[in-house]
Amino acid sequence: MRRVLVVDDEKLIVKGIRFSLEQDNMQVDCAYDGEEAVEYARNNQYDIILLDVMLPKLTGFEVCQQIREFSSVPIIMLTAKGEDMDKILGLEYGADDYITKPFNILEVKARIKAIMRRTEGRKSGGNESPKIVESGDLKLDRDGRRAYISGREIGLTAKEFEVLELLMLNPNKVYGRESLLHLIWGSDYPGDVRTVDVHIRRLREKIEANPSEPRYVHTKWGVGYYFYNE
Repeated sequence: MRRVLVVDDEKLIVKGIRFSLEQDNMQVDCAYDGEEAVEYARNNQYDIILLDVMLPKLTGFEVCQQIREFSSVPIIMLTAKGEDMDKILGLEYGADDYITKPFNILEVKARIKAIMRRTEGRKSGGNESPKIVESGDLKLDRDGRRAYISGREIGLTAKEFEVLELLMLNPNKVYGRESLLHLIWGSDYPGDVRTVDVHIRRLREKIEANPSEPRYVHTKWGVGYYFYNE
């Protein structure tokens, strides 16, 4: 049974989401402020988290940032603000997707299922690919979904891990931004290619000694991104 954490201080919204997800045989936990959300995420294993931006005690962005210190669980942010800067800010803190209020519960369920399908596909579809991928000081543990630099674990978000995994498994192959958006976020993702740019920048900040002169993830100007295999 899939387990979901729903975080929102509007109890009627939480009640509606919980009822609908439970109809799809999902186990649903609920939190109503930012501190409670972090505590739930730290003490339990979830398949996905629905996280409102405007929360008491800690904002959704702060919650997302804290969760990313110990977990790569997919996070969908619920926001009443549709401006692009809010979405980019969410990406900076490690969110995987966004749904703008007011929303249709069918859209929420579709986004959840899409993310779970992609996550499942990567876990079950890699039988012919190596479980450990290494290049230079960088090591990727695909089963454990962990990345290491010189033996030190680095905290990647779910999407950062998936981008790096795809690039490392296909070294020196250039992927356009549209292609990466489709492969990692799916054809139904409502965002644009700036999502890819933000994730590549964040990824470089975590794995590169000098992000402005990358060793691993390179840009082919006017085309896309690729992983340089040493």
